[in-house]
Amino acid sequence: MTDTNTDLRSYIDESFLFGVDTDYADDDSFLENSIIDSTGVLELIAHLEATYGLSINDEDLVPENLDSINNLVGFITRKRS
Repeated sequence: MTDTNTDLRSYIDESFLFGVDTDYADDDSFLENSIIDSTGVLELIAHLEATYGLSINDEDLVPENLDSINNLVGFITRKRS
């Protein structure tokens, strides 16, 4: 597990699951598993921009970038390079 992975999982757990121990895999869909709703996606985007210094464009707002821990880690890595 990378530092980014660990940081994202901590953020998701605290912000959306309110510290409740919920078992989900790194490729589990946030939306399909009711971990994050559409409003939560906006909060997640704000967190990514503030924490990782990213500029997220409208075309970036797709599940392939934002709908799981693994998708987020890949997205952040791509945006940083």
